[in-house]
Amino acid sequence: MKIHIKNGRLIDPKNQIDTISDLFIAAGKIVAVGQKPEGFHANRVIDASQKIVCPGLVDLSARLREPGFEYIATLESEMDAATAGGITSLACPPDTDPPLDEPGLVEMLKYRARNRHKARVYPIGALTAGLKGVQLTEMAELRDAGCVAFSQANVALQDNQVLFYAMQYAATFNIPVWLQAQDASLARNGVAHDGAVATRLGLPAIPVCAETTALAVILILAKATGARVHLCRLSSFEAIEMVRVARREGARITCDVAIHHLHLSEMDIGYFDPNCHLIPPLRAQRDRDALRKALADHTVDAVCSDHCPVDDDAKQIPFSEAEPGATGLELLLPLTLKWAEEDEIPLSRALSRVTSDAAHILGIDAGHLSVGAEADVCVFDPERYWTVGPKTLMSQGKNTPFSGYELKGRVLYTLVGGQIAHELPQ
Repeated sequence: MKIHIKNGRLIDPKNQIDTISDLFIAAGKIVAVGQKPEGFHANRVIDASQKIVCPGLVDLSARLREPGFEYIATLESEMDAATAGGITSLACPPDTDPPLDEPGLVEMLKYRARNRHKARVYPIGALTAGLKGVQLTEMAELRDAGCVAFSQANVALQDNQVLFYAMQYAATFNIPVWLQAQDASLARNGVAHDGAVATRLGLPAIPVCAETTALAVILILAKATGARVHLCRLSSFEAIEMVRVARREGARITCDVAIHHLHLSEMDIGYFDPNCHLIPPLRAQRDRDALRKALADHTVDAVCSDHCPVDDDAKQIPFSEAEPGATGLELLLPLTLKWAEEDEIPLSRALSRVTSDAAHILGIDAGHLSVGAEADVCVFDPERYWTVGPKTLMSQGKNTPFSGYELKGRVLYTLVGGQIAHELPQ
């Protein structure tokens, strides 16, 4: 299929393009930018006047809930939500049921996702068998099956020797290790940031040192083993400062933050809003502001949706008993635009954090509009307002702290491999 996207504001951060231009697509590839190729006759013309045309978004954390949790969400519903949010590539954490610790499970997930002809799915393999933190998985076999990195998801490794051996093994094969910094013993039974709000509401707290203690161990072991480490979902000012120091000392680390941590703080828990029960917890306003600044100056490399659909029954219970997580696939773009507008961040730089920079961390050739590249494209209206709610979210998970918010920025078209995977009804 040949597609001509005309008159749009073309923003491609990797190639430093930000101009009104046309995009030409044929046989699933980008064949020209700007000038129409000789003999090109489009099957479909998309008028993107007053719209933005950018690379398809790359999301570093999206739980698709398969296998094992189909009662919460299905692969079909969440991949539809991804393309509705302009996301064309996403990483799937290993905390499925069973966890992604065997090649057959990884191959099945990739096969099912590929047959949906929606977003491209990149599985993150389990670091230890069953995510139990005892026996290492066969990382080389899982990598050959399609895993792009290895992680414990939100399950903390309590044995530092196991983590040390895991990093050694991963370093041998140059396999990235993705880790969330949270000390299990310091965070035990906690559900909220250790601050004024948790104290007032009587909620069990998770102190910042739960993050920094675990982060210190990770940084020391990364230096000792030479492993490539990606730090997932940092949440505190202190953690950001530790990353700055480690970077100056030459550490091979990258890091990301969740989009909701750029906009919310412990104050948003209000009176026990279970939609604000997240991992890591929403922290103080000082921490939120530090994350925003670090993302702008590239101390933090990327922002992700941390998409985690939860069954309604698991949220409509007391805060401390509610299952943590929030839906985010369809909110990643508008909330990134909101951060850029509020902090006066150039749009190209903001979009790079969810396109080319995220693709670099994932180790894939995506997040750009180079001639010859796969035609993964997002066309959105930056001025179109919409209200977040059950009727406007395609994800089966409706759990979000932003329910009822009016956000600006709506995806009109998402192309994956040159095919229209999402088109917003007129």
